Amino acid sequence: MSTSPNLLYIHSDQHNPYVTGCYGDPLVQTPNLDGLAQKGVVLDNTYCPSPICVPSRMSMLSGRFPHENDVWTNAHILDSAIPTFAHAMGAGGYRPLLVGRMHAVGPDQLHGYAERLIGDHGPNHPGGVGANHGTLSGTAGPARVSLEKSGHGQSAYQVHDEDVTAATVDYLNRLGVRKRAGQPAEPFSISVGFMLPHQPFVARRQDYEYYYKRIGMPQNPLPFSDDLHPHHKEWRQGCGIKEVSQEEIRRARAAYWALVARMDILIGQILEALRANQLAEDTLIIYMSDHGEQVGEHGLSWRQTFYEDSVKVPAILSWPGHLPEGTRCDRIVSSLDLNATMLEALNCPPLPHSRGRSLLNLLRHPETTAWEDVAFSEFCLDDAGAGGPTGTTGAIRQRMVRRGAWKLNYYHGHPCQLFNLEDDPREMHDRANDPNCKDIVEHLTQEVLDGWDPDHVAARMQAKRRDNQILSQWANKVQPPDHCRWTLLPEMDYLDEEQMQ
Repeated sequence: MSTSPNLLYIHSDQHNPYVTGCYGDPLVQTPNLDGLAQKGVVLDNTYCPSPICVPSRMSMLSGRFPHENDVWTNAHILDSAIPTFAHAMGAGGYRPLLVGRMHAVGPDQLHGYAERLIGDHGPNHPGGVGANHGTLSGTAGPARVSLEKSGHGQSAYQVHDEDVTAATVDYLNRLGVRKRAGQPAEPFSISVGFMLPHQPFVARRQDYEYYYKRIGMPQNPLPFSDDLHPHHKEWRQGCGIKEVSQEEIRRARAAYWALVARMDILIGQILEALRANQLAEDTLIIYMSDHGEQVGEHGLSWRQTFYEDSVKVPAILSWPGHLPEGTRCDRIVSSLDLNATMLEALNCPPLPHSRGRSLLNLLRHPETTAWEDVAFSEFCLDDAGAGGPTGTTGAIRQRMVRRGAWKLNYYHGHPCQLFNLEDDPREMHDRANDPNCKDIVEHLTQEVLDGWDPDHVAARMQAKRRDNQILSQWANKVQPPDHCRWTLLPEMDYLDEEQMQ
């Protein structure tokens, strides 16, 4: 067997792990992800480094926390001098390929990848001409309109992912042709970036109808009241979701389940191409997402929170002959640990400043491998235009730590939250004011603030805002070309005129 295995790394956008069959959802149809789980290891407690897109993805690339990348919002640019796991793969002898979503802001649209077949739908440069979502404009952000304009029709993001799937299948088929022709095969490293199941909460009727007829309501809807945590109260006011109709919730959830199911079908096409071309035997397959989705739980939609539905991500690893099959791992894991795992598996040099810890020994020898059950996530915004609602002002500086059974959510300027996830997995009972938990709150707060200064974060975000103003004005005036961009046409986004009742 080759000492340099192949890698197929599939990274989705906004997938709540609990909306997957292998994570316990009885309704959603995800046979391909479930089949991958049966042939590999499911990680039950994987946390993203930030519950919004760009910070999470740039941390996943670099192996560093957002505050170490200076990337906290969807407008921030990752410094090209920071090496990524794609650079490390290249240093290890691979020519890493990216197909689809990366969501990197700035002129560097490769960040170590040797080739990129399909880009993102947004502009390469801050201040560039954004995508026109036509009748679904505004539905991609945290705003009430994404619930109002939900239902069956078509999301351009699904069209994007269909193009990504076709390009990936074609690439695998070409590898298969060369293999069958007896040409020497170099090990490959393919990263596949999906947009689904990111909102708009709009799915094609053939997928949507099944879930609209069967979808249930959130387990913990949490009506708006003065008893809400102050930050969540402000957030819901800013997003316009103080009160949401049952029909809006039903439509959005039905569409989200349908988008997950459609994404699974696309993943299945890629996995079938891998098998059909006899490339699966020595290939490490990893599936993961950048963050989750609230889907109405705690009265919230989208991501941007430290609740489990938002900050926890699905993670499945399959590697025949190297990892156990049909097993689960309940240890506390960070997405950054998947970065380190891929590099060790591919015999590539580790990133020198990575916070990631390889999982290989833990997954192979869970009973004898020492592992610290801890993960961090941070959520920081400087203005409303970079991942936050338009109705809020002021900086948001928040950080979470999950250590063992306990999770502490730190909100600068607001009270913290504390949950015991073994006793309270749905996070219904905030224990922060429990006298019996005083020492736990103090200890975890100290851990959150160790090396993370909220005032420094605010100062850096303000400085970056001033820099971005010049960069945005430059792009607006100069209109530099987008070297890697997928063309999103406004007619790709629509709602059918007649919606199901």
